Amino acid sequence: MIGAADLVVSRSIGWQRTGDEMATVLITGTNRGIGLEFTAQFLARGDRVVATCRDVAAAEALNQLKNGQDNLEVLQLDVASTESMNEFVRQLGGAAIDIFINNAGVYGPANGKFGEIDAQVWSTVLRINSIAPLILSQMLMPNLRLGKDKKLLYLTSKMGSIGDNSGGGSYIYRSSKTALNSVVKSLSIDLAAEGFSAAVLHPGWVLTDMGGPNALIDTNTSVKGMMKIIDSLNQAQSGSFFNYDGSIIPW
Repeated sequence: MIGAADLVVSRSIGWQRTGDEMATVLITGTNRGIGLEFTAQFLARGDRVVATCRDVAAAEALNQLKNGQDNLEVLQLDVASTESMNEFVRQLGGAAIDIFINNAGVYGPANGKFGEIDAQVWSTVLRINSIAPLILSQMLMPNLRLGKDKKLLYLTSKMGSIGDNSGGGSYIYRSSKTALNSVVKSLSIDLAAEGFSAAVLHPGWVLTDMGGPNALIDTNTSVKGMMKIIDSLNQAQSGSFFNYDGSIIPW
């Protein structure tokens, strides 16, 4: 019996490029915020998008984008679950991915003060923010090797910068993003010989559920800036820590 997921994959694999300007972009964590905005902006310029989220049925805004949009495939993926990642990659089959944007992540407890850190909570955030991006990248390599752009982007935070840390605190979130930065730096070196470019992107302090109501910029501004970076990314810039406006953030 063929299920709905199998039908989706058949359409994805059946996509054919119509020109060098069209890319197939895989984005994680697209049910809201920055991931949703990335999806909308890539679609608006004519690219194809494989958008993932933990609960497809509950992703109302994402499903609205899907209506009548042949260039969007929405697939379930929970990066906290190895089983879910394995199933997602199985569904992708042999589809070529040109650009991979690892957007999925969590902040963890808001009050991560010294003396109040819980090891199990810390471990969960590290697994989602730091470990899962590398594991998923490894799983996706057959698809990524088939792609033409070979660009790997990982959403990080300025809070992961050791050089920029003048406020202390936020042990769990800061350390998870510092670890991610280190992972991507190594990826940029290890995959260079295959023509890949890898970088981490700080989206700015954005008006999202995670960023809160006091944030400085909206998702449209943040994503527009990051897409310019993605478009211009090359191997000379690979391994960089970019702010959404294109400036370089110290490690």
